[in-house]
Amino acid sequence: MFSLSELVPLNQQQNRSKLLKPWWEVFMDYLVVLMLMTSVLTCTEQLSRDRVVCLPLDPSVTANTSSRSFSTRDTVATAPSSEQPMQIEPDDLHSAPRGRRTHLVYQQYVYISQVCYHEALPLCSRFFPYMALLQSLVLLASGSFWLHFPRTSARIEHFLAILAKCCESPWTSQALSHAARQENVREMEAERQPPRPPPPSSSPPVTRTRSSTTDSGTDSPLLRRSDSSVSSAVPPSPCPSTLSCASTMSSGSLTSRGCSPGSKPSVVVDSPRQDISLDKSDGEQARALFERVRKFRSHCESSAVIYKVYLAQTIFKLLMVTLIVSYTIPLLSNLSFTHTCRPEEQDLVGYAAFDCIHVLSSLLRKLLVAYLALLGLYGLLSIYTLSWILHSSLRQYSFHSLKELCSLRDVPDLRNDLAFLLHMLDQYDPLLVQRLSMFLSPVGESRLLEESLEQRWGEEKLRAMTSVDEDGCSRLQLVALPCLPPALFTLSQLQVLKLELIKEARFTAQVANMTSLRELHLYHCTAAVDPSALGVLQERLESFHLTFTQASEIPSWVLSLRSLHELHLSGRLSSEGGVGRSWALGSLSRLRHLRVLVIRGMLQRIPAEVCEVAGSLVRLEIHNEGTRLLVLTGLERMLDLTELLLQDCQLQRLPSALLSLTKLRTLDLQHNNLRTLEELLSLAHLRHLSCLRLAYNRVVVLPASVGVLRGLELLDLSNNQLQSLPSALFTLRLLRRLLLAGNLLEGLPAEIKSLQLLTELDLSGNRLENLPPELFSGCLELRILNVAHNCLSSLPCGIAALNKLCRLDLRTNILQELPAELGCCTGLHRGGLLVEDWLFLSLPPSVRDFLSRSCSPSDAHSGDRSRPESDSFPYFSPTQWSFSSALESQI
Repeated sequence: MFSLSELVPLNQQQNRSKLLKPWWEVFMDYLVVLMLMTSVLTCTEQLSRDRVVCLPLDPSVTANTSSRSFSTRDTVATAPSSEQPMQIEPDDLHSAPRGRRTHLVYQQYVYISQVCYHEALPLCSRFFPYMALLQSLVLLASGSFWLHFPRTSARIEHFLAILAKCCESPWTSQALSHAARQENVREMEAERQPPRPPPPSSSPPVTRTRSSTTDSGTDSPLLRRSDSSVSSAVPPSPCPSTLSCASTMSSGSLTSRGCSPGSKPSVVVDSPRQDISLDKSDGEQARALFERVRKFRSHCESSAVIYKVYLAQTIFKLLMVTLIVSYTIPLLSNLSFTHTCRPEEQDLVGYAAFDCIHVLSSLLRKLLVAYLALLGLYGLLSIYTLSWILHSSLRQYSFHSLKELCSLRDVPDLRNDLAFLLHMLDQYDPLLVQRLSMFLSPVGESRLLEESLEQRWGEEKLRAMTSVDEDGCSRLQLVALPCLPPALFTLSQLQVLKLELIKEARFTAQVANMTSLRELHLYHCTAAVDPSALGVLQERLESFHLTFTQASEIPSWVLSLRSLHELHLSGRLSSEGGVGRSWALGSLSRLRHLRVLVIRGMLQRIPAEVCEVAGSLVRLEIHNEGTRLLVLTGLERMLDLTELLLQDCQLQRLPSALLSLTKLRTLDLQHNNLRTLEELLSLAHLRHLSCLRLAYNRVVVLPASVGVLRGLELLDLSNNQLQSLPSALFTLRLLRRLLLAGNLLEGLPAEIKSLQLLTELDLSGNRLENLPPELFSGCLELRILNVAHNCLSSLPCGIAALNKLCRLDLRTNILQELPAELGCCTGLHRGGLLVEDWLFLSLPPSVRDFLSRSCSPSDAHSGDRSRPESDSFPYFSPTQWSFSSALESQI
């Protein structure tokens, strides 16, 4: 047994499939039903009343009987001519019965009737009704085969489901109304223009009237239904058949309201009423429907299975009709009323021949003629269908009527199965095709995105997302949006804008409202700038950060930002053709005010284009991501450079091009492959050099020539392979920060006392067993001392002299106790002492109380504090680590 819930989807599917049946398909279905009814009626009559009636036929008896009858007639005819009247005797009234005596009983008549039914009747009289029934069933099945074939039914059901959603979506009515109003405005503007004089011609003028079935305005019943479905609480019906009926009424009403030839065309003035505003759920459903239509289009345009199956089905029906007609018409002559039967069972009945009549022969003939008439009409429709398929380009569909609307000219042409389905749907109701086309328009999709962004990303929300950094600059970061929200251009106080993973970021003329914008970040964004907005960005932007994958993603307008001071580029910039090729970015000659250039890529040489801004460039950073930088001769032209950073460039020696950089103040060569520093002597003439960072290299020996760098204030040699320090190092009297973490030092020379201006000393991660007392007596300006991860067993006396010491890290050593004079270091009382818990308890209680002042005991000696001032070992609290992990998991 079937439940009603199981039968309802079948009924809905049949109703939906009607949308893809043109008028001839519907007519052919009715013809098949009539043929089926005719064949069923014929079969019913044949099963209930079909029989033959037979009488024996004897030739001799028949001849005698006929001669006797003729003689009798002659006698009767001549009787009136005689003069004597005929006398009738009484015995003649009771004479014997006349006629032929058969000598057969009833059972013999039944027997001979059954035998003659099978032997005398032709096959067409007995089996044609069943053949007609079978043929009707085959035609009925072949009429809708393309709708139920496994390879086509899934696409058709998906198409009908999408069509139902498109018809019920409020966005469809809004888009059609918007397109119609724009068309009315365009026509009104065209009417306002003075008419052009017609060219002289002898032929009469031809008036062309453009007819459009576009649903323009809200008077259409289909639009009223969509509007009411938005406001009503009753959900709309998912069956598009009801919508198609309404759409038919709408197209008919539009046609009835057409202008007469004599009347002037009425111009509908766009009312000040705004478009139908979609709520959040309707907007999300419309966007999902756009994506669904896009995927279905790419899937259906890849093949033409439905078209081929429908063509094969039409050819099969035509061949089937031709075959049926070819062998059915000759059967009409075999349907006769009388038949002569000569059974072989003569011994049972005593006669050799019988004269039989077929009771249903006349009815069968009439039903056969009616069946052939219906079949002939069915064949004519099949021929028409085949000619329509062959003469029409059903594998191509173009929206000619819609492209007349200025707002829908971008609707693309379709191919293969999707085009064929639209052709079939167009035969049912063209308005349904127009409603589906609303979700094929890129302009419509962009309008939908703009409206949804206006609702979800308003000015209030964007202002709430704006933050202020340490420098007091207002910042806003937008991630993974389809495009820029229009409310963004109303933020006049915004200074820094960060855009990440935005597919279509377009800066319009409204960017002029962002009067405070100075810095722009683009992280894998496809940004476009209108010509009117480009001038604004050229005058206001001072810093630009761009992250990309390939150089082809770099916008061309970036190199025209003439007011730019900082340019940060992160991505693949080098060409694959070798060292001699230039980079793929282009010329920087228009960036005349550029002062900072940061490049994160894989360069093999300093691009010659960078030398175009050598006159203004003061800072150059190259993070080469492990690619060896082979050619550095371009640095020789950057005479005004004050900061140079070359990281991950696989440098093995100090570049000789540094000799020409006489104004250099900061040199950062971290994360390279430096093994020797013999070229330090050549840097003696760099008298302004105050910061030298050589961390994360493979330096084994620090040469004595380091003493020529008299102006050094920061020296970073962390994470190298140094085993000892030369005495010349301690002649750098201006040195304030000395970072030697992560080396192989076993001792610290007593000459360390010469560095009297030293404020930070990082010796963590070495092999130190003790510290010289001269460190505490000579370096009185020391504020940060990091000796963690060493082998110290005790601290020398005199540490109390370091009055300015505010950070002391003694973790991971072999200390047994701490000196009580740590209480004299007043700068350590706010958690500046970093030791283990048990070692902190070895101090006297008064010292512990002093060092724990203004913080809890656990915070005073544990490692969970704020980040130290030293940048040699960056410190992160557990909360910062968890935040970073959460951010990485989201990305």
